[in-house]
Amino acid sequence: MTSPATSSSQSNQRTWPFLIDLAVFGAILAFLCALAAIGRYWFGAAVPAAEISRSPRALPLYAFYSLVRMATAYLLSLVFAVSYGYIANYSTRWRAVMLAILDILQSIPVLSFLPGVMLAMVALFPTRQMGVEFGSIILIFTGQVWNMAFSFYASLQAIPRELREASRVYRFSRLQTFFQLELPYGAIGLVWNSMVSVAGGWFFLMACEMFVLGNRDFRLPGLGSFLQSAASAGDTTAILWGLGAMIAVIVLIDQCIWRPAIAWSDKFKFEQVESKASGGSFILNLLRRSPLLNRLRHSVVTPLSERAYNRTTSQPDQAAPTQQPLLRVVAGYAFGLLVLAGILWGIFETFRTLRTITSHELVVTVESAGATFLRVAVSLIIASAWAIPAGVAIGFHPKLARIAQPLAQIAASVPATALFPVILLGLISMGGGLGIGSILLMLLGTQWYILFNVIAGAIAIPSDLREVADLFHFSATQRWLTVILPGIYPYLITGLVTASGGAWNASIVAEYFHFKGSVLSTFGLGAQISSATDSGNFALLLLSTMVMATFVVTVNRLLWRPLYRLGETRFRLEN
Repeated sequence: MTSPATSSSQSNQRTWPFLIDLAVFGAILAFLCALAAIGRYWFGAAVPAAEISRSPRALPLYAFYSLVRMATAYLLSLVFAVSYGYIANYSTRWRAVMLAILDILQSIPVLSFLPGVMLAMVALFPTRQMGVEFGSIILIFTGQVWNMAFSFYASLQAIPRELREASRVYRFSRLQTFFQLELPYGAIGLVWNSMVSVAGGWFFLMACEMFVLGNRDFRLPGLGSFLQSAASAGDTTAILWGLGAMIAVIVLIDQCIWRPAIAWSDKFKFEQVESKASGGSFILNLLRRSPLLNRLRHSVVTPLSERAYNRTTSQPDQAAPTQQPLLRVVAGYAFGLLVLAGILWGIFETFRTLRTITSHELVVTVESAGATFLRVAVSLIIASAWAIPAGVAIGFHPKLARIAQPLAQIAASVPATALFPVILLGLISMGGGLGIGSILLMLLGTQWYILFNVIAGAIAIPSDLREVADLFHFSATQRWLTVILPGIYPYLITGLVTASGGAWNASIVAEYFHFKGSVLSTFGLGAQISSATDSGNFALLLLSTMVMATFVVTVNRLLWRPLYRLGETRFRLEN
């Protein structure tokens, strides 16, 4: 005879998976409804200068629009970063050129992409809202993607030699090697850099949803435009409502996306001894217990992946072709000629645009670049001083990570530009100005690149190395010099490179700020770019962008690139 307790337990075992499947089905249905709603909005008539309400009632709809833009830009960033890092890792002929292009692109501020991107998108979709929406999404993309591409490339370069050799011994195909070795090895860095990329997207959301281009005013309904409207009007109540809505969205993303992603990526940690403790996720545990998702994985995903691996597995008797087909050679030369023609056309248009630049403007631009360079250097030094030890502490202690990681994600995602009016008022009351305030705003926008990369590096350090340090009673100095710094080194350099580029990018909002109907600015290259964008002075905007790119690429070539090579040769985790 079955006892009541046993009957109740069996009933719970049947009910609980059903509720999980119901929740999964509801989430899928909500996603499809959101797609339909955003499709109707994007394919509607173009409204490039929407009226932005400062009423709290508008915040749910604004949050939905901003979240869609952020998610779309992130997916584009993820695909681009993985593809670009993969090609750069394997293409020995084009690697140097691709890394140089990445250096240049990450040094170009969001506002410098703005004229070409917005005018091109509006021209492509002149009667549809999607033109302005795609322009805003691509601008957010330019603020997210570069550190993810650097991270994945650095992860591929750091894969231990014995793992590469094992994949060749078992005759893994390119596809199987990518999904079973390369993508898992880069997962930890990608997850943490994704978090800081999305945080960077929130930072520039205000500039991407509401901006002026010459005599044209672009305004899109969203949290960024809401906060910028409130900040420009000095409406503190609306600022607090907007920040509250943004923090709520960020917490929701952290619990539903980042916390499960961190717990999932922990299984890809490269070590020979299992970690004593690891982070968990309630959402991830529920998804793993869903019968619907398990059936889909076992019945659809696994058979399809195995079939694809079997079809692409390397065969030992297949000889590699000794000659390239003629058509491929011709196509390669044709592509090269097209690229050369595009470069020549770009050079011609650049010189034609810069004809109006005077020698005085050139001198002022170089001097302003020097002023911004000093602010960037100071912000990097301050950020490194606290982010490195804090990141190591969070990465080494899962209990601390469960508390500090969501707090850091929220702090990183809240746009400093929304808090800047309050900060600026405080600085002015203490006798300071935008010169100091710009350094603070750069710091608030870029310190997270270092922190999140150091956390990822600390998590990736194998537990057996840390246990050896405990076994031999290493002092704190020995532990840092022999275990911690070598272990986090590739991640730290990636964080410093992207933080440097992010600081230059942040200068466009740190040195030039709209406040209560007036403009506050300080001498610097970011202020010059923002001013040129507002006035529609494309010649000065192009010159300022070229000078900024030159500064960033020069620093990368003289400092960061040699440090990258040191990490690739000396601090590789292998036997």
